[in-house]
Amino acid sequence: MGFDLDGLRAAVAAHGQVTRVVIAAIRGSSPREVGAAMLVWQQGQSGTIGGGTLEYEASHAARSQIQDRVLGSHALGPDLGQCCGGVVTLLSEVYDATRLAALDHELIVRPVRAAADGAMPLAVKRLLASARSQGLRPTPQLVDGWMIEPVHHPEVPLWIWGAGHVGRALVDVLSPMPDFSITWVDTGPERFPSDIPQGVTPVPAADPALLVTHAPVNAQHLVLTYSHTLDLGLCHSLLSHDFAFAGLIGSATKWARFRSRLAALGHSPAQISRISCPIGDPALGKHPQMIAVGVAAQLLRRDMTEDLRKDHRA
Repeated sequence: MGFDLDGLRAAVAAHGQVTRVVIAAIRGSSPREVGAAMLVWQQGQSGTIGGGTLEYEASHAARSQIQDRVLGSHALGPDLGQCCGGVVTLLSEVYDATRLAALDHELIVRPVRAAADGAMPLAVKRLLASARSQGLRPTPQLVDGWMIEPVHHPEVPLWIWGAGHVGRALVDVLSPMPDFSITWVDTGPERFPSDIPQGVTPVPAADPALLVTHAPVNAQHLVLTYSHTLDLGLCHSLLSHDFAFAGLIGSATKWARFRSRLAALGHSPAQISRISCPIGDPALGKHPQMIAVGVAAQLLRRDMTEDLRKDHRA
């Protein structure tokens, strides 16, 4: 996770002045990781730094904050009566449209203490130079009184084909997850709900299969339209294109028929086996939200496995 600049922009546009509270450092155990953040305004908040009492106290302080920037440490056990036992350092910063305009960067680096308002420390310069020379994004961290956070960009393109009950449940469950960039496709604008979550791009298309070639080859796909004919056309197009993952909603009977029809369209058994069907966890049931929870778990397990493989290869 990094600095969610788009989310902050949206909150400032909707609520005016907003205080961003981020975990800047941790000693011992903590309910969330460094870089976890929440946005607080007078009548509400979004995001979470976890911890129950920690978040409650931080939200209350953020609403009455006068200074532009406050850095403070909280001993979770002695100060807040929590069981984690660690010490969490929070950075709270007040943003409005004027201050937000200065943050349009890929990397946000700023001093967080009055004593650190001078030149950038050598340790910070070295870390930034090393990250840039290697083409790596530094992790969120507090270094010699300076906070370093990369601007967050969703890195997993996810295409959801179908805006029916299951499609809507999937968008509700998956859109808050920070790493998914969701493209949502159906046959017409009337198929979509009026309130589409931030970060989800709805695309009405009379023939959805024609859009497959516009999807990046590293995209993940969930096929669940209202029509088996549309589903089959999408599977055919996906196998003729490329993808990181493709899942099809359906029963074992539907998948047996699709395998036969895809083979007749010229796809080999090895190619066809790249499509997962059914998706999710059938043991959870067929309610749209139950399907969505199972699919979300499937995608997250897959991404975690891929990350472990990359770490092993590195």
